[in-house]
Amino acid sequence: MTAAAVIVGSALLAEAYLLRRAGTGLKVTMTTLFWVGEPSNDENAFIPNHESYWDKDWQASYGGIDDPERRNGPWPAGFKPKENPFYVALPYGEFGEANALKLEAQRVPWYRPGVSPLLKNRWVEIVRDGRSCFAQWQDVGPCGEDDFDFVFGTAAKPRNTFEAKAGLDVSPAVWHHFGMSNNGLAAWRFVDAADVPEGPWTEIVTISGNNRYET
Repeated sequence: MTAAAVIVGSALLAEAYLLRRAGTGLKVTMTTLFWVGEPSNDENAFIPNHESYWDKDWQASYGGIDDPERRNGPWPAGFKPKENPFYVALPYGEFGEANALKLEAQRVPWYRPGVSPLLKNRWVEIVRDGRSCFAQWQDVGPCGEDDFDFVFGTAAKPRNTFEAKAGLDVSPAVWHHFGMSNNGLAAWRFVDAADVPEGPWTEIVTISGNNRYET
């Protein structure tokens, strides 16, 4: 490891400590890259991303494959996405068997009877290296859909034990916004839509509802 890498790593750890101590509501976690249309392989626990937890036709809804290598600014090269290219996955989904709402989902802070979608499209702020980025929650993961305590409770770390033990997946637009080239620490928290500042993340806002398989 080079001296520069040690300095950067130390700075990130110091930032993580300050975020935890500042009472900001931010949770610091290892953060990994994923994208619409990502094929299944050993790096993502063989989970394909042509569909999402909430949208069985996610790739079609988005408009194509959100290739992290071929970009046109925050957008994928070759087409204009039909949904927000700034998106994330967090490891909790609200549905159980037969698409019934899980009991603990009623403890989601903004839960109200009949609210749909409950979680999909919710805004999240991501902070890294002193910079903020905003994105919408569009899938469940990494590697788990029952980690209520990490997503909504007091757990500081996710249950995920796979590879990087990540608690947050981010889209290529978010990844490149921060200039990330490897998995790394970032902090996140939920924010109300009214508190999201204008930016590249508000050029296309996803408003579609749940489109799950019938059971």
